[in-house]
Amino acid sequence: MNIAYYLLPKHCVTYLYDDQSFRQGLEKMRYHGYTAIPVITRKGRYVGTISEGDFLWQLFPEGTSSCPCSRKELEKRCIRDLLRKDHYPPVRITATMEELVTSAMNQNFIPVVDDLGSFIGIITRRDIIRNLSERTNTTSGALRKIV
Repeated sequence: MNIAYYLLPKHCVTYLYDDQSFRQGLEKMRYHGYTAIPVITRKGRYVGTISEGDFLWQLFPEGTSSCPCSRKELEKRCIRDLLRKDHYPPVRITATMEELVTSAMNQNFIPVVDDLGSFIGIITRRDIIRNLSERTNTTSGALRKIV
């Protein structure tokens, strides 16, 4: 099965650049109402995904009860400094549906990259579940006809 059928292409996806500021990232996330957003370089390479929690942990580091950073300090921090390693790992466009299902168990969406690591879009958990549901309904209908 070709997963490209389920791909939401890059031009339809909200993403951040890794050199954008903390404030810019937080504003974009708030504006769109997302809980996680893919992050790419200016050359289009996928570098990770940033989540609400990543921002929150920066605002309230462990052991503090208030925000130790001023707005100016937040403006100096880049999105790339907030990214966690191996958070929302991407799949290649040649991935199988089984690989997507495994990834979707832990992620709301799966970033998709080409052979050079360039970000080409996402596949949402909703689309994966819809595909599995359609497969199940098709299989069930075929079995009913046999019986």
